[in-house]
Amino acid sequence: NSNENVKYIVDREKIAKVVSVWSKIPLEKLTEQESEKLLRLEEALHERVIGQKEAVMAVAKAVRRARVGLKDPNRPIGTFIFCGPTGVGKTELSNALAETMFGDKKNLIRIDMSEYMEKHSVSRLIGAPPGYIGHDDGGQLTEAVRRNPYSVILLDEIEKAHQDVFNILLQIM
Repeated sequence: NSNENVKYIVDREKIAKVVSVWSKIPLEKLTEQESEKLLRLEEALHERVIGQKEAVMAVAKAVRRARVGLKDPNRPIGTFIFCGPTGVGKTELSNALAETMFGDKKNLIRIDMSEYMEKHSVSRLIGAPPGYIGHDDGGQLTEAVRRNPYSVILLDEIEKAHQDVFNILLQIM
């Protein structure tokens, strides 16, 4: 049988790729290409986001600082509030960061916070508390992060969210 003579060569890259797909950990994080990515992060963001030098520098600096271990590992890598009129690059910076750091714009979790204007909408975002119906289902944010933990989270129009929703988010950030 000719199949008996077939040999498969499995190298580090192939193993890393399979582990990356299964675990949803970006391939670069497994293959040590992340340091190169961090070194050119600012440049990569500037290619996509024009005229926002301070915002790009702040984001790049925070990401580099977090990745070298100078932050609490149980907290987000960075929390930023981008303010300004439509069309200045707030969403594009989030898209560019997701693509640059995690290789795909699918790693951007966008939540329209204008859907969370009511007090009770907290449970829709983070899930119902223990003992309540739907507790095991999780919320829109918690489930999205559980499914794809290596992501950029964009809370669009956060100023429209109810104060209780905002307070919960502040605890996470």
